[in-house]
Amino acid sequence: MKINAPLQLLGNITPLEFMATYWQKKPLLVRGAVALQALSSLPSHSDLFELASREDVPSRLVEFKKSKWQLTHGPQSKLPSLKTPNWTLLVQGVDLLDAATHALLEQFRFVPDARLDDAMFSFATAGGGVGPHFDSYDVFLLQTSGSRRWRIGAQKNLDLVDGAPLKILADFKPSKEYVLEAGDMLYLPPRYAHDGIAMVGADCITCSIGFRAPKRVELARELMDRLSEDLADRMDEALLYTDKDQAATDAPAQIPDALQAFAHKALQAALGNKLDLQIHLGEYLTEPKPEVWFEAKENKNSQEMAWSKIKSLKLDAATRMMFDAKHIFINGESFAASGADAKLMRKLANERELPAADLATASSGACELLGEWMAAGWCHG
Repeated sequence: MKINAPLQLLGNITPLEFMATYWQKKPLLVRGAVALQALSSLPSHSDLFELASREDVPSRLVEFKKSKWQLTHGPQSKLPSLKTPNWTLLVQGVDLLDAATHALLEQFRFVPDARLDDAMFSFATAGGGVGPHFDSYDVFLLQTSGSRRWRIGAQKNLDLVDGAPLKILADFKPSKEYVLEAGDMLYLPPRYAHDGIAMVGADCITCSIGFRAPKRVELARELMDRLSEDLADRMDEALLYTDKDQAATDAPAQIPDALQAFAHKALQAALGNKLDLQIHLGEYLTEPKPEVWFEAKENKNSQEMAWSKIKSLKLDAATRMMFDAKHIFINGESFAASGADAKLMRKLANERELPAADLATASSGACELLGEWMAAGWCHG
């Protein structure tokens, strides 16, 4: 992607300008962000209903009845009538299940993959919505069918309604209002209050492109858990606390300074290896979601594979692949990489495809690894 070229998706500004001016700073309304012809290949309401009936697809049914919010988690065995107002169906991770949605999500890769999460579709009958709320992450709201009225506001009061099954703002005070038609898109920074209501007319379907924003404490807990699993391999288990210089004490309940220092050094030793932290971070960021699975194929020796017959190698839509200066990460696993092979793998991660000309330059080790990934269903020839 040329990050210095204007994009229709962003209202004919460049990704560089968008990230510098709007990302995590202020909203952006784009009329005609996506051409109507391109929208026609995205899921219809019947497609979403079918997906919501599956056990492996996260979905939620939101209804507003008798002044109360109701929430039903999927699979959805029965949905209300299309003539019934005030209900919404949310279907998560559609980009992993629909090729057109996956292609749409690819257009947002001017943001690092480590931040890009998934595409959620929302179908609503007239008056349907999920109430005034805020997200803790950036979101692009693309109207793919029908129309929806959005009210937004940068309010500081984010108190929620007590007892509601959804995170509904108790005191929503919008400052702007927009009606989005098919092809229009609204970007909102994190914690920007908003409320979308489906208008009367054609099917109201909105695609929400969301982003990962781990909390610092959650990320620290995750990395500490991973570090603790291999702590024994990196630290001397036989190293016990000793206190040969401990004097007799008349305050036995006081924790010795030496023991506090010992504990501090133990923690420093656990966190001291920056490379281990980088590896665990990359593995964490590429770990597939619980509902994701790959169709494994019969394993073949890489030397037996007819690489010359493969026109290109493509990553599976569900595969998450990233890299840092020394490693390649794919679906929760890490591999040390350097030289020409590292360059090749980084190209695969960035472009999610390797043409035959690039495959021809791969070393035997790289071919073996790619063959294992193909057998696991992580990529396809």
